[in-house]
Amino acid sequence: MNRRQFVQASLIAGAASLLRACGVRIQPTAAPTPTAPAPPVASSVPKVLRNENREGFYIRYIHEFIALDRSLWRLRVEGLVENPMAFDYDTLLSWPSVALSMRMKCVDCWSARAKWEGFTYDTLAAIVKPLPQASHIWFECADGYYEVLSIEELRNPRVLFVLKMNDALLPDEYGAPLRMMVPWKYGYKSAKAITALRFDDEGGAGYWSSVGPYTIDGNILAGVDHPLDTADTGRMISGGEITDY
Repeated sequence: MNRRQFVQASLIAGAASLLRACGVRIQPTAAPTPTAPAPPVASSVPKVLRNENREGFYIRYIHEFIALDRSLWRLRVEGLVENPMAFDYDTLLSWPSVALSMRMKCVDCWSARAKWEGFTYDTLAAIVKPLPQASHIWFECADGYYEVLSIEELRNPRVLFVLKMNDALLPDEYGAPLRMMVPWKYGYKSAKAITALRFDDEGGAGYWSSVGPYTIDGNILAGVDHPLDTADTGRMISGGEITDY
């Protein structure tokens, strides 16, 4: 093949490759040699988490996202601590745990009760050792959400870093691998699908307090609650943690 023939052949081959990439079928000039069929390739469809009015307990996120792989997930703890670290899932599961029955109240007026289980702030603090000037923790989440709580609030024995729900590992839909539960505050203060904790010397407005008409403290106010897990169509509440039902 001379140089001109070589260039022509190269141009034809390049054009054929481009057409194939664009989805155009190229008829072969000769029948291909038969080959054995390739073995099936196992594929897994990722679980996409999105808002859903699921019976008994609604699901809420700000954006759709793919559920976190617990084997790859790490909880980063950084900021004003002596020991910034990244914890894997099994490590957190090995820590001493507390189980509490608490009702989660949404700012959209519904609520649901569950048994939540996880570790306390003091367990975490004993390992990462916050610096004296640390006063708040900022939470970063897989759906782009963020929130902040004071360390004083986090020390309350009713606050849990949740790993389990109703005696099973926390479902992806409700914030796995790790979420917060702060029962006297609206649900938007209990961050879900947490990826990082940052100790800081100041607080501020979380996501919904920045983009919506919601208070920074997020404390539950007196009014009407619509529980999803009871036969009640509406219950009057006095504010704070709901303990009557």
